[in-house]
Amino acid sequence: MKTAVVILNWNTERYLRDFLPDLVASCPAGAGIIVADNGSDDGSLEMLAREFPGIRTIPLDANYGFTGGYNRALAQVDAEYLLLLNSDIQVAPGWLEPLVEYMDSHPECGVCGPKLHALVRSVDGGYERLDRFEYAGAAGGRIDRLGYPFCRGRVMQRVERDEGQYDAPSDLLWVSGACLLTRASLWRELGGLDERFFAHMEEIDYCWRAQLRGWSVAVVPESVVWHLGGGTLVPKSPWKLELNHRNNLLLMENNLPATIGRARARIRICTRLLLDLGSSMVYLLSGRPEDFRAVARAHRGYRRLRREVPACQSGHADIKGYLKDFIILQSLLRGGGIFRYLKRYEDSH
Repeated sequence: MKTAVVILNWNTERYLRDFLPDLVASCPAGAGIIVADNGSDDGSLEMLAREFPGIRTIPLDANYGFTGGYNRALAQVDAEYLLLLNSDIQVAPGWLEPLVEYMDSHPECGVCGPKLHALVRSVDGGYERLDRFEYAGAAGGRIDRLGYPFCRGRVMQRVERDEGQYDAPSDLLWVSGACLLTRASLWRELGGLDERFFAHMEEIDYCWRAQLRGWSVAVVPESVVWHLGGGTLVPKSPWKLELNHRNNLLLMENNLPATIGRARARIRICTRLLLDLGSSMVYLLSGRPEDFRAVARAHRGYRRLRREVPACQSGHADIKGYLKDFIILQSLLRGGGIFRYLKRYEDSH
């Protein structure tokens, strides 16, 4: 098998039933579909055995999160390319071939992904495909000098319509783990995903580490998929907020020293800790004590986990998609013009 399309499922039986038929119909020769199950108790495996008997399943004995689940599942998969796919992704014919062809023709590329468009539930109970980008990945991800991730086509809560403005293949810092194609050789080289992340930002860490090893990361705009989002974790849950704050710090700890040097990285991380503290006070004063406590837990988790990180050599790597500016400040100053500013910045770099 050349390409293994692997869905990591945890209690998303409905999405498997809704979206697997299109996926099965779209997979070309040389590609196989695998569903790894993270200890679901919603009848997912029973439904798959009954309605999709031709799809291979890898049952796991517990919920190991996005990171641990994929690490355990992909250790049991033999393919040249590994495609990580969320269960709440809808595809159309011809979505996979451009990704595989790009990897075949660009041996320096270790990771690539499609453009992500938004998928919403329609009034009749089905789904509607939109022409605007989806929050989780849009047209590929970047990161600013304080470690805040953003996307081409999505900055903070602003999301653009796809009008072809990002239709040239581009090297970036990261692509969304909702739909990510990687070489199996690189997966083994990096040791898979960092399991300390559990979920959220682990794909940014994986892509950044790949770049530090000399690989490129690309968005292939000829491929488009539609992402519903929020299928496993409620978007505004305190746990998601905790994971995002904690993992953003782990992301910086893992990769900034080799990108900008150890001393400058430590200053940036300390600055982020102070900014997080400010955010937590806003949550508290706004009557959101659970979010305040989530940030406190995130910082405790970061301090506990960072001691396990091996020493990383200092350096000044040329990382694609690293914005030497402050994305939140620029977004506040420029409003809807932030996308024009970023496009000019990207074209000039």
